[in-house]
Amino acid sequence: MNILLINPPSFNELKGNNPEIIDSERGFNPPLGLLMIAGSLLENKKINVKVIDSQVEELSYDRLELRIKEEEFDFVGITAMTFTIIDVVETIKIVKRINPKCKVVIGGPHVSIYPSETISIEGVDIVVLGEGEIVFRQILENHKDLHKVKGITFKDDDGNIHSTGVPDMISEEELNELPFPARHLTPYKKYSSLLAKRTPITTLFTSRGCPYRCTFCNRPLLGKKFRALSPERVVSEIEDCLKLGIHEFLIYDDTFTVRKERVKDICNLIIEKELDVGFDIRTRVDVIDEELLFLLKKAGCRGIHYGIEGGTSKILKILNKQIDLEKAVEIIKLTKKHKIQTLAYFMIGSPTETISDIHETFKFAKRINPDFIHLTILTPFPSTEIYMRGLSDGIIKKDYWKEFAENINKGFKPPHWDAGISKKELEDLIVQGYKSFYARPLFILKSLLKIRSFGELYRKLKAGIKVLLMKGG
Repeated sequence: MNILLINPPSFNELKGNNPEIIDSERGFNPPLGLLMIAGSLLENKKINVKVIDSQVEELSYDRLELRIKEEEFDFVGITAMTFTIIDVVETIKIVKRINPKCKVVIGGPHVSIYPSETISIEGVDIVVLGEGEIVFRQILENHKDLHKVKGITFKDDDGNIHSTGVPDMISEEELNELPFPARHLTPYKKYSSLLAKRTPITTLFTSRGCPYRCTFCNRPLLGKKFRALSPERVVSEIEDCLKLGIHEFLIYDDTFTVRKERVKDICNLIIEKELDVGFDIRTRVDVIDEELLFLLKKAGCRGIHYGIEGGTSKILKILNKQIDLEKAVEIIKLTKKHKIQTLAYFMIGSPTETISDIHETFKFAKRINPDFIHLTILTPFPSTEIYMRGLSDGIIKKDYWKEFAENINKGFKPPHWDAGISKKELEDLIVQGYKSFYARPLFILKSLLKIRSFGELYRKLKAGIKVLLMKGG
């Protein structure tokens, strides 16, 4: 059986409400979800798996069509997020044009929120409502009787739609037994990041689920229950990557340091084995301390991305961040003390936020002075608490996302929290925020003095020029 997994191009990606965002995490990152599924499928020797990453291969739709024509396939798997769904639909059209008899399987966050709307898309045969590694394998094993597979919605040969209920979440024990992502199926040497010291890089998930309740965030696939890989399993995967020549990692857990003792054990194993690695993590300022920072640095941690989001207590309460601003000041200072690079996330355009509040956030960003900031305008994404509140309060006039899921079109503009500050004002403000932070002479000088390679210089100069050329709404 031949399986083709496709990461679509991103020509029509919905950018939320942001003008030209400086995305400090991105260069080209591997489609890890698809590679996890590929790794799981490869355990069955009767299954042949191919992966096309349109983004790292920089494929136009015409070139993608030529690439797909090169492959034989019975099933095609594609991950769908709401903001990538337009490109997913375009990719499905190409797939069905080449092989009308193949079965198209769609998974991802968009599907879990809008299963009936997704199965109604022309060309979609099966949607996976939860985590895909085990379910996709079961689909292939039971493709002649899909009623046996729990957690999917599918069309039968007559076009009738059937649902097999809510899927089981993969347990922590099962998570530790899953095979490594099949990174070798992509041109893995092409993946890079602005923050990495070396290339190639790869992403790494060491846990799933986030126990926090931020009102702007939703994880329908991974849930709120925190499930983690053991330290031994994490380090084994790192060693597998080292064999491919990958030494740089972006650990993409929502909050890597939820269990501090687990992180300490991971660091100690890396140190004991003397592994030549560099890695970045994402976490919160309230689940990290100096002892952990010391171990992280010793193990190879180069950067920590902190989700701070607001520069006033008022906005942090609205977002339910449950962090203290003075704690953020302390932790950023401690992180710098241990010579770990810092990136801080901030949002503007939150409910009840005024222009004065936004300027306070920019002022706070400069006060804590991380190495990088990432600014966004809050987009109330589907099924989040903020989106549901906006609908019930009449701030968001209609269920935009559901209408978009029912009628996917390139002209769709994601909603913002339209209460007092216009979209154009927010776009102008976010440009002001970036420029006021990155264009400071002392900041520029210190950044240049930290550069250690021509490649790093090139990437940072390119990002700097992009900041200077940014325009608002």
